[in-house]
Amino acid sequence: MATATAAPSFMGLRGQRLSVAVSTVATTGFLLFGYDQGVMSGIIGAEQFANVFQEVRHNATMQGLVTAIYEIGCLMGAMFILGVGDILGRRRAMMLGGFIMIIGAIIQVTAFPGHAPLAQFIIGRVVTGVGNGINTSTIPTYQAECSKTSNRGLLICIEGGTIAFGTVIAYWIDYGASYGSPDLTWRFPIAFQSLFGLVVCVAMIFLPESPRWLLTHERYEDAERVISALRGYDLDSDETRAERDIILDSIRASGFSGQKSTPVKALLTGGKTQHFRRMLLGSSSQLMQQVGGCNAVIYYFPILFETDITPGDHHMALLMGGVNMIIYAIFATTSWFIIERVGRRKLFLWGTVGQCLSMVLTFSCLIPHTQTAAKGAAVGLFTYIASFGATWLPLPWLYPAEINPIKTRAKANATSTCTNWLFNFLIVMVTPIMVANIGWGTYLFFAVVNACFLPIIWFFYPETAKRSLEEIDIIFAKGFVEKKSYVRAAEELPLLTDEQIEQEALKYGLIDTAARGAAHSAGPAGVVQEKAISEKSEKSDEAGSREEMEN
Repeated sequence: MATATAAPSFMGLRGQRLSVAVSTVATTGFLLFGYDQGVMSGIIGAEQFANVFQEVRHNATMQGLVTAIYEIGCLMGAMFILGVGDILGRRRAMMLGGFIMIIGAIIQVTAFPGHAPLAQFIIGRVVTGVGNGINTSTIPTYQAECSKTSNRGLLICIEGGTIAFGTVIAYWIDYGASYGSPDLTWRFPIAFQSLFGLVVCVAMIFLPESPRWLLTHERYEDAERVISALRGYDLDSDETRAERDIILDSIRASGFSGQKSTPVKALLTGGKTQHFRRMLLGSSSQLMQQVGGCNAVIYYFPILFETDITPGDHHMALLMGGVNMIIYAIFATTSWFIIERVGRRKLFLWGTVGQCLSMVLTFSCLIPHTQTAAKGAAVGLFTYIASFGATWLPLPWLYPAEINPIKTRAKANATSTCTNWLFNFLIVMVTPIMVANIGWGTYLFFAVVNACFLPIIWFFYPETAKRSLEEIDIIFAKGFVEKKSYVRAAEELPLLTDEQIEQEALKYGLIDTAARGAAHSAGPAGVVQEKAISEKSEKSDEAGSREEMEN
């Protein structure tokens, strides 16, 4: 049993080992996401699948619906977190998401001919999607709030990168199962995802809640235990108190103090905290990830390959899809090593250029409509997935989780995830129709769309690498108060220590006084002071919003 002052533990772990455990479970949640994203690619065109679900046979629209309806479930899950995520907490949300995904998988694999199998399968897809929407809205926030500044970007990039590994596992299980019995061909790949969901559900019973969520709910002692356990500090150490106080300052600056849940209208405020702008930045990154064409490649690569490059050879198309996903996974790991060194902005820009040029190569090689030229299109798809895996795969999961302040982080992250799933559904639904009707024009469309991303990223996306979550608040306060570009404000602001963050927060009017832990738990006086500061901050935000409108 730990002493009163020693670092507490969860699952018998503390410090780096506990942080690794948190990251492992978060990563498993995204591995499940990637698996579910890729599993339908090798099933939807299989003869054995069509024998059970007759409606999808040679029907591009129905194939698109069965695949894309999953995204509607994900959207519903993300909207659920948008509504109750702040009340539910990160741990319980992740457990709920994993459990719902398991239920959805069971519904899908128990569909049999003669009992409205397609309707049951679609319901199962939607239910699984709800669970995934809950998890993808929650896990990046949980990881960001439990991580150190020095490795936050790395850990969330690993999370995002494991989407690729999940997709690789799904592709190769699809390929192996294609040689089995008719039922094994599609039932086993879908059922296999339950293993990942079980890991998330069980592990989160024993892991800690986010310390930032605990502090927003005024559970100060619990938060100190979690901070102490995650960092390996003694419970009553200066380091534990300093990290707690910095988070409390951020809560006070955002106007969250005393509120159990942030109202949706808080997402629309401007002022020094710039909630609305920051929500748009996070959501736009998710939108651009989807409309850039990633799922046109991930979901439909085997179908595109079989249609244009290896006509009629389903097994070769599956094999090439598996090779493409291995390339995807390999390049997804590159961001792990460069995310903090290169930064977010450069990776966004480099990835956009790579995706654009890859789509140009693909549509150019499909124009002659010969099998030899089509091989060049395959190269374009390979280079596209390499560029995407190294940049646009992890970044839109990292950026919203860190760019948004503590007051709106859960809701803004859920909003960005809603954006992801809404446009994911759109692209997955229309891609087979576009390919069937305009052929190579599909890839020309995606090339033009990617080119449009460049000025948006260049002028509006500030760099957040090596910044603490509280430091990012200072960037937006600086840009607003000094009336300058937030990209420029980020470039001008040096890296800050904890003490400097507090000084800058005072300088730009984010807080009135420095945080003192005792004041927050001392009783009515402390509560009154908190409420006054909260009200002042909210009024400041509203005044700032009016000023922006007038300008």
